[in-house]
Amino acid sequence: MIFSTYNEFKENLKKKKFAQIYAIKNKPKLQTIERIIELVSLSKDGFIFESVEKVKIRGRYTIFGFNPDLVIETNNNQIIQNISNKKKIIKRNPYDYLNKLINNFRFKTSKELPLMSAMLAGYFGYDIIRFKEKIPNNCKNDLKIPDVKLIRPQLIVIHDNEKNKIFFIQNIYGLKKIKNFKKFYLLKCDEINKFIAKINNVCSDIDYLKINKKKIKIKSNITKKKFLNSISKAKALINNGEIFQVVLSQRFENKLNKTPINFYKKLRILNPSPFMFFFNFDKFKIVGSSPEILVRVRNNKITIRPIAGTRPRGRNFKEDNKFKKELLNDKKEIAEHLMLLDLGRNDVGKVSKIGSVKVDQKFKIEKYSHVMHIVSNVVGDFDNKNTLLDTLFAGFPAGTVSGAPKIRAMEIIDDLEMSKRKLYAGAIGYFTPNNEMDTCIALRTALIIDNKIYVQSGAGIVADSIPLNEYKETVNKAKALFEAAN
Repeated sequence: MIFSTYNEFKENLKKKKFAQIYAIKNKPKLQTIERIIELVSLSKDGFIFESVEKVKIRGRYTIFGFNPDLVIETNNNQIIQNISNKKKIIKRNPYDYLNKLINNFRFKTSKELPLMSAMLAGYFGYDIIRFKEKIPNNCKNDLKIPDVKLIRPQLIVIHDNEKNKIFFIQNIYGLKKIKNFKKFYLLKCDEINKFIAKINNVCSDIDYLKINKKKIKIKSNITKKKFLNSISKAKALINNGEIFQVVLSQRFENKLNKTPINFYKKLRILNPSPFMFFFNFDKFKIVGSSPEILVRVRNNKITIRPIAGTRPRGRNFKEDNKFKKELLNDKKEIAEHLMLLDLGRNDVGKVSKIGSVKVDQKFKIEKYSHVMHIVSNVVGDFDNKNTLLDTLFAGFPAGTVSGAPKIRAMEIIDDLEMSKRKLYAGAIGYFTPNNEMDTCIALRTALIIDNKIYVQSGAGIVADSIPLNEYKETVNKAKALFEAAN
């Protein structure tokens, strides 16, 4: 049943240049969600956002996006703007362009729908920090994906896990003149009904449940010897007083032995995380299970959630507890976390009202499939003198993937790492028309190009780091993704 009347639709589109038509399905079966996930894999530029814990949905909403009418890509100082399949190349500062795009994405959505019923979704690669800061640019650009990719889906499907209902939402942006409003309205209603019918006709592939017991061989973009040498160089710079910490990473690669969507479905079982996502872009795919918020703005509150300090998971409860105690009593890990917590406070303070910044959670242990981390939570009252993009960049990149002080740490990263980070350590998430955003750090994230999977992971180097331990940490962090991929 369609809940938006023709008169509402016509009036909204004429006045606001935006209208929504939606249908609701109550008490959907589990197979319905599985089939919608499958449909994303069949849809160019389709995507998924969800939050999973212990194989169960943790967040209230699971979001699926389809059929964007606007696709934005940036590379260096060039913007490719694709509106309804008409491409235009714009040469201007990407930061200014994106700031205006996100700032102008403001309008009221239906009160009956979740707040994220319309959105700009996508990613910002790590290297876009050069929009704002003068960081050297010497690393190889061997992955050749856009620095930024944002899409505006026309069809959004939202599963409300709390109320167990699905919203099917058609967003219509007034990009072209409509000659016959009635005909156009009926066409959009029909598109929703056809999509719902399509769900019943798609088969969900269960091949992802198969277990491959072969040992996984992965290749790095740097030899172990060179990586250990880079850690030693970083430690020398720390001991000379140039920085307190720097995060050095390596990028692993392997052949993908299953379809990207089956890889995603396996990952949500093997490594469930607060931020699960899948993007089905034309030339590449993104699959991820990030544990860490980058910057969130919700109900006029800014949140940054530093994660620093790592141990592997134990083989049993006793060993798990032992590692937890070890982690909380490790002076090096505690010092590193405190430093990044201070950096998080500083980042939130840049865009918050004076005196509103506080730490509302400190030194909590969070456990994931292969590792456990120390986590804290920093919040502040959003100062609306700032734009959402300003607020994102206040915490970009996160100190947990760069170091402290950030600028010098990023200069050292450019000197010691082999390739541009691109997606790794950037931001993945969405912006809504009610001036809110939700972004996570691109960690535990795989990039798939031509049936090859790339996973990058890093370790925080401080004065008393043991190079071999830091090397092992990068390997442990990448393991879960390669296990899911194979």
